[in-house]
Amino acid sequence: MLRLRRPPLRVWVWTAATLVLVVVAALLWRGSDAAATESTTAAPAGVPAGTPAGAVSAAWTADSTSTPDAAPRDTVHDGRVVLVEERGVRTVDALTGAEAWRYIRTNARLCDATVVGGLVVAVFRTADRCDEAVALSAATGMRSWTRNVNFRTDMTLASTDGIVLATGPTGVVTLDPVGDNIRWRQPTGEGCSLLDSGVGRAGVVVLQRCAGAAALQLRLFDGFEGRPVWTRDVADRSATLAGVDGVVTVAGADGVQFLAAADGAPLGSLPPAATVRTTALGDTTLVLADGTLSAVDQATGTVRWAVPARGLPAAGAKTLPDRSPVPVPEGGGFVLRDLATGAELDRWSAPDLPSGGLARVVGPAVVLQPPGRVLAYR
Repeated sequence: MLRLRRPPLRVWVWTAATLVLVVVAALLWRGSDAAATESTTAAPAGVPAGTPAGAVSAAWTADSTSTPDAAPRDTVHDGRVVLVEERGVRTVDALTGAEAWRYIRTNARLCDATVVGGLVVAVFRTADRCDEAVALSAATGMRSWTRNVNFRTDMTLASTDGIVLATGPTGVVTLDPVGDNIRWRQPTGEGCSLLDSGVGRAGVVVLQRCAGAAALQLRLFDGFEGRPVWTRDVADRSATLAGVDGVVTVAGADGVQFLAAADGAPLGSLPPAATVRTTALGDTTLVLADGTLSAVDQATGTVRWAVPARGLPAAGAKTLPDRSPVPVPEGGGFVLRDLATGAELDRWSAPDLPSGGLARVVGPAVVLQPPGRVLAYR
């Protein structure tokens, strides 16, 4: 008969050590960021062919916001729409609303996200600070970079080509969206509090109130270097910053004021309005003020044309070589207008458009982004 031999003691030790390692690895995995991340990718989509029909209706809608009271943002990229959610971001097809890719963190909350230069830059809060930043390809969802940051939980993000601006009550920070490095910081001065900030082609602008000063202080910095360019006093203490592209736009009880990006010199103005939003296309700044859309020449501050409107074109709206048509949400639908003259070029009827949205044509669809939502019309 064969006698069974007990394994040597070292075999039992190795087996026990292996089991311990497996258990520890499983526990570490369950508590890791990787296990708490839902990340999918997709092939690039590209802009679909075609144009909207004469009459369009809502094809799909979705919520998209990290800051409910913030102005709407243009998050359309090559036929897809980036949706900002509580735990992360995902993209959907602009025509169908079907999901393309997602990046969701179950162990963190999204502080804010912005779309710039083909990337989605998102900042997450894992504890008591917004401490992790990630950049994802807007086309595919592939991760470009990840880095640690140290931002307050009430921070917000904004962006323009080559610059991501993080803003909090104590100052601003700029990040390189491609290289992931922090370029420069600008804290508020001693005795000052930050009221508003913005980033655009003009640079980075901050609006602050300083103790003992009769006026607010408006400062423009070079967006890439952080070098101070100019500082101006704003006598209207109710003023807010409404735009930084082409011209610096300040809105308050004294009206909507346009300041030159080069030196802050006053250019022109519009009457006071309760709600003011702007977007810039080429050499024109479009201003939506209490239901009127005005096309303002950035060089002179004069109004080229004005029409009643419920929203305004997105900054990424495409233009044609011989003319510059932009989609304007108006009563009864979307009107395609010439950017230079305001002349009507086409019209797509759609009932009950929400107010305050950004419109962009994506092939046969029009994507409208009012505060906190996205709607697609076909």
